Amino acid sequence: MSRLPPITALRAFEAAARHLSFKHAAGELAVTPTAISHQVRQLEESLGKKLFRRTPRKVELTPEGRDLFPIVRDAFASMAMAVDRIRTPARDRVLTLSATTGFTARWLIPRLAGLKAAEPGFTLRLHASDDPVDLHGGEADLAIRYGSAPFPGLVAEPIFEERFAPICSPALAIRSYSDLQNAPLLRSEWRLEDARTPSWTRWHEMAGLPAPTTDAATVFTDDNHLILATLAGQGVALLSPVLVAEELARGALIRPFGPDLTGETYYLVHTGREDLETDLPVLRGWLKGETACSSSE
Repeated sequence: MSRLPPITALRAFEAAARHLSFKHAAGELAVTPTAISHQVRQLEESLGKKLFRRTPRKVELTPEGRDLFPIVRDAFASMAMAVDRIRTPARDRVLTLSATTGFTARWLIPRLAGLKAAEPGFTLRLHASDDPVDLHGGEADLAIRYGSAPFPGLVAEPIFEERFAPICSPALAIRSYSDLQNAPLLRSEWRLEDARTPSWTRWHEMAGLPAPTTDAATVFTDDNHLILATLAGQGVALLSPVLVAEELARGALIRPFGPDLTGETYYLVHTGREDLETDLPVLRGWLKGETACSSSE
């Protein structure tokens, strides 16, 4: 195995990349901004690559930093969940919930603290995969699926309907439709596309604007990369306000205007097994509470 950089340097990088701020990362890790800067430089020297562009007012991820960030973030999240499972008193069952990597990272993981606070004895194991798991085969107990019901052989309970809006960095100074004409357009590449798939062509039609010359200047296969590029001011993206609620709340991203595109619905799906009856109401209640908060943000 290749020798990894120091874990403290990776931890400092992950926090700084998530906040796009050495000061906020320092506050989270209870160290000084200088210490964060030192650890990041140590990591950059170890890799032989710059991970941040430093300006007087802010820091931005370089392309290498954007590539590294989701991998390091997910690794720390996985380690934290593994440690929590070891610390948690033994239970008769551990409930495994599967969801896409993007939904797990952007929606589930930030809300886990609320579940632990409300149900300290409840153990939830997250399984992140962009490929649907076989619930009947026991790969997971439940899953969150995005699409149209019904799902053959599964019980499907709607969580919330997805929406997509033009979202960008405030640094782009996008305030009106006319500002959008000269701005780079970003979007995700979808495995399956239909009439409800978000696209700039569809958005311009809904807004009553002339169709763009191309549907997007840059297309991303990973939603996390799309969000990082948007945070870095590389263009305007059609994003889910629910999945970037934290960035919108702190002003790192803005939602300059509508309309919003309606997407498909997120469903909690399971096989209807009798042994789920004890834990399912706990998970269902938590999801409903969190989605109610999301819809009001």
